[in-house]
Formats: sequence, structure tokens, C-alpha cells
Amino acid sequence: MKQNLFILLFLLIISIPLFGQKKLEVLFLGNSYTYVNDLPALIAQIALSKGDTLVHDQNTPGGYTFQGHSIDATSLSKINARSWDYVVLQEQSQMPAFPPSQVATDVYPYADSLNKYIKRNDSCTNTLFFMTWGRQNGDASNCASYPPICTYEGMQASLRQSYMTMTQTLNAVVAPVGVVWKKVRNQGDSILLYNADESHPSLAGSYLAACTFYATMFHKSPIGSSYYAGLNPATALHLQQYAAQVVFDSLALWQIDTLTAHAAFSMNANQNNVTITNTSLNADAYYWDFGDGQTYSGNTTSHTYATTGTFTVKLVAYRGCTSSTVSHTIGITSVGIENAVYAPMSLMQYPSPANDFIIFGTSEIKKSFIYTLYNIEGLEVMQGRSVLGNEISVGMLPNGMFYYVLNIDGDVFKGRFSIVR
Repeated sequence: MKQNLFILLFLLIISIPLFGQKKLEVLFLGNSYTYVNDLPALIAQIALSKGDTLVHDQNTPGGYTFQGHSIDATSLSKINARSWDYVVLQEQSQMPAFPPSQVATDVYPYADSLNKYIKRNDSCTNTLFFMTWGRQNGDASNCASYPPICTYEGMQASLRQSYMTMTQTLNAVVAPVGVVWKKVRNQGDSILLYNADESHPSLAGSYLAACTFYATMFHKSPIGSSYYAGLNPATALHLQQYAAQVVFDSLALWQIDTLTAHAAFSMNANQNNVTITNTSLNADAYYWDFGDGQTYSGNTTSHTYATTGTFTVKLVAYRGCTSSTVSHTIGITSVGIENAVYAPMSLMQYPSPANDFIIFGTSEIKKSFIYTLYNIEGLEVMQGRSVLGNEISVGMLPNGMFYYVLNIDGDVFKGRFSIVR
């Protein structure tokens, strides 16, 4: 079973897009569930071990609620202190598990108020809810008034429902710590996640939360972090694996992917004309750089190269305040119609290079023909009828490389010439 889990996780990890080093600035507003074992510092150490940086601040007085934070001068001033990447909101541990009618009155309005305040400071800041966990044996102090929370399972289900409602309603992100916590318990793992009070996290519990937050915020797997926070390395690895599996198995559910653009595209070349298929996710604006000095803004496109060579095509996809960049290279070995069958040596073209006129054939052969001339991008620039050996005026064409198609008595000849003045 463990071997199958390892294989699943390996396949999962290699399918996740790889990102470079990141630096995030995050504010934590919560209570003792956040400050016990210094959760923000644990996340920062995991990030550092993976080559990333977390700049963080917090206001986490014991027992604080969303309502308390919504009127707390310290919390509000910290929100306004800078343009945060995330502001993490963690409600008092029991309140989101209470009856839905009570949660609708005592929790949701203040989550909404904080979210609006966050967005007023910087519309690009993501509100990130900290989904907490059910108490080890349920909420005994409130069991009589609301039986569903008498057990861990019932309390956890209520917490999940409330946090998911807030996340979806406010177009926010959620760190599914409670869901990862439940997975560890369901696996029958011997890792002790609770403190002696059966409510607050042990060091392992906080480390599990830190791994979940790292995956949620940085969009990277915590697996392989060399920071163990004093835990047994095997235990730390198990917790890393649980967090990665839950977060990356349901990115859209936690709304991690839905708010972030991911650039992707494929290309198909036909000589010098490249058809591009945009397969980006969650993007609403695009910028293309074709590597030859030409750019384009739009969804799906095609591009014609004027010269041969190797070009790097870059796409930047945007959604709101987020952007994602991806590049692919393509080799152009021919342009225009130059891969066509060339005219035989007996069909002369002169002068070479041409200037204000060009002659096809010789003065001895006087056959009429139809000609079509193309520029280097394969676009038609001239068409007409002439006689072999007669001058064709090209004085209106600029200097450069051109291609011709001649129809002589039903036989088609193709080739290229240049104009130099």
C-alpha cells in the first residue's frame, strides 16, 4: 500500500508545472492555532529549504475571531502596511462548526468585511482562509446544543463546509489543513497531531499545516524539504506527502488554480508559416513574442517568418493580477515557396540580381507564359502574362528576395530571385 502511495505521489509531482524561485509576502490574522509552534516561521523555513522566500507578519491574539480582527486597529493597520500576496484569515477554532444559521450571523459577515478591507488596500492581494481541524474527540462544550459536533468527524465536516462556503462566496483561496489532518487520521498513522488539550496542534500538527500552506501559496510540493522542525525525518516526509497529495489532487476545489493564469501552447509549422494553438488555463489576456521582432495580443494565432533560423516563441498569459510565461523554440528551414521544384537550368533568369526588370528564358525561345511573383512571406505581389526573353518590370517592388511561379504551356516552374538597386 505504501509503495502504491509513493508511486501515485511521484506521478502526481512530476505532472505539476515547475516554477522558479519565489518570494511571497504574507500576513497571518488568526489566534493561537496560528501562533502555537509559530506556524508562519515553520512555513518560512520549509520555503527556504526549497529555495523560496516567505516574508511574513502576524496578529494572532488567543481566541480571536473574525469579528475581533475586523475592528482591531493592529490587524487593520497591518493589512494596510504593504501590498501583500496573501492575507491568511483563521477564525476561532469552534465558531465555523456551529449551526449554519449561527455561522451566517457570527462568522460570514466579518469574513466578508475583512476580505473587502484587504481588497481596498490592494485588489491583487489574495484572501486565504485557514481551514482548521476538528477537535480530537469533538467539541464537548457545545455538544449538547449542537449534536453534529459531538464527534471529531462531525465537527470536521462542519468546519470544512463553512470554510468552503466562505472561499467560494468571496472568490478566495483556502489552505485545506483540516482535510489533510483528516487524511492522516483516516490512514491510521501513529503521528500525534494534537497537543495534550486535544485542540491545539502538536509540533507535528503545525508542521503538517506548514506543508499544506507551502503547497497552497507557492504552488510547489513540500516533498523533499530538508527542514524537519526537529521531527523524525521519516515522520516529516510522511506529513509532506499527505499535504502534497491533498492540495495537488484538488487544486480547483481549493480555488488555487482558478485565480492564477497558466500559459501553455503548441505549434505546427508548414515551411515558414506556424500555426499556434493556445492551451493556456484560466487566462483572459495574452501577449505573444515570436522571436523575430514581431508581437501579437490575442488568443490563438499564426505567424509567418521572413527568414530561416531558430526562433523562441514566448507567451505571457494574464488573469487579473497574475501572469504566467512559457516559451518554445522552433526551427524555420525554408521560407515562402523555396522548397518547391526549381526551374531547370535551361530556363534562365537575368539579370541576377534583378533591378528594375527581370527576364525569364532566352531571346531564341518566344513562348508566352503566365507569371506570379511572391514576397519572402509567400504573399502574392504581382501577376501577369509575358513572353520568354521579354523584360518584366519590377521597378515598383522593393529590394529583397522574391519567388516566382511560371506557367509555360501547362508546365509549372518555380524559383527565386532577388532585387538589388
